[in-house]
Amino acid sequence: MIVLRAPIAARTWRELGYAFAGVFFALPVFVVAVAGAVGAVYSVVTVGLPVLIGALWLLRHTVAWFRVPARLLLGLDWADPPPRRPARGFFLATLTDGTAWRALFYGLLKFPLTVGAAYLGGGGVLVGVLAMTFPAWWFVVPLDSTWAGSWLLALQGLGLVLVFPWVTRILVGLDRLLIRALLAPTPDRLRIAMLEANQAALRADSAALLRRVERNLHDGTQARLVTLGVTLSRIEARVEDPTVLGLVTDAQDSVVEALTELRDIVRGLHPPALDDGLPMAIETLAGRGAVPVDVHIDLAGQPTDVIASAVYFTVGELLTNVSRHAGATRARVDLRTADGFVRLVVTDDGRGGARLDPAGTGLAGLRRRAVALDGTFAIDSPAGGPTTVTLTLPQEG
Repeated sequence: MIVLRAPIAARTWRELGYAFAGVFFALPVFVVAVAGAVGAVYSVVTVGLPVLIGALWLLRHTVAWFRVPARLLLGLDWADPPPRRPARGFFLATLTDGTAWRALFYGLLKFPLTVGAAYLGGGGVLVGVLAMTFPAWWFVVPLDSTWAGSWLLALQGLGLVLVFPWVTRILVGLDRLLIRALLAPTPDRLRIAMLEANQAALRADSAALLRRVERNLHDGTQARLVTLGVTLSRIEARVEDPTVLGLVTDAQDSVVEALTELRDIVRGLHPPALDDGLPMAIETLAGRGAVPVDVHIDLAGQPTDVIASAVYFTVGELLTNVSRHAGATRARVDLRTADGFVRLVVTDDGRGGARLDPAGTGLAGLRRRAVALDGTFAIDSPAGGPTTVTLTLPQEG
């Protein structure tokens, strides 16, 4: 019964319609995929590299393009692919985009598969129906066959009509498998994308929280301590008892120490210098050092608060090391953005020999911060110098 019902089943005609629609949806993608494949072959001589990058960029968007007929005719849906990581830069992110490469392979396979499904399915039902009705119109258009022989052709047509749904289902089923393997993101990919998005959101929330804490400490606690210091000064001016004066003086000293510690904490949370922008903050750090510092900054846009803070603290720590330990006469700070990354290079002409101490909190702490922000931290410091420290962070980290 299933075999007899298959030719008139709604599923059969939806899948056949999907095959025909797929031809029109797959043809332009097939052209782009072929161009991308040719570009990949010729990219070894750089001629095809721009073609490959352009094709991959377009093919990433075909994931949603192919979802249109699949959703309308098959009820098949899948999630959007995880976004590319812009921190890698457009060219590198495109060339390493697994979603685009899988879409390229799907585009190469989809067109011949749908053409085959449309041809075998549509041709099978058309030829089968015509053959089944051959005895009826044999009288009108007699062929090189007897009327009795036309019934044999009709039986063959019936066989085609009964078989074409299963051929269509097999080919559409292969397409489903390709979609699941190449277009639909796996749970692992979705999980990784969600974790990366959550990590970025957590960094932004942490930066915002630190700024609120810094503002509350600066405008609230620090202001109250200053008021307390003023009040103690007024008390000191009106008290003559030496014992009380000693207690007031001790309290004033404690207030001064508390203010100093509070300012250090505030600077550690969110340096106020960053309120005027990262370039100004770097210039200020360089101007305070005991060693002359040449500063070169070329930033395309302002990094996020998290990245700006990491760069600021790194520059501060490195310039402090130059002043205290390097024995240098000059240093240079080079900060620039390229391909979605912020790249900081600090060099000095000192004695060299700087090393990472895994148990330390100086350079090792800077490296841990860089790794936590999905960046890199490298030191090149041979004995006798010079020392070059390179920090690379994603601009949108």
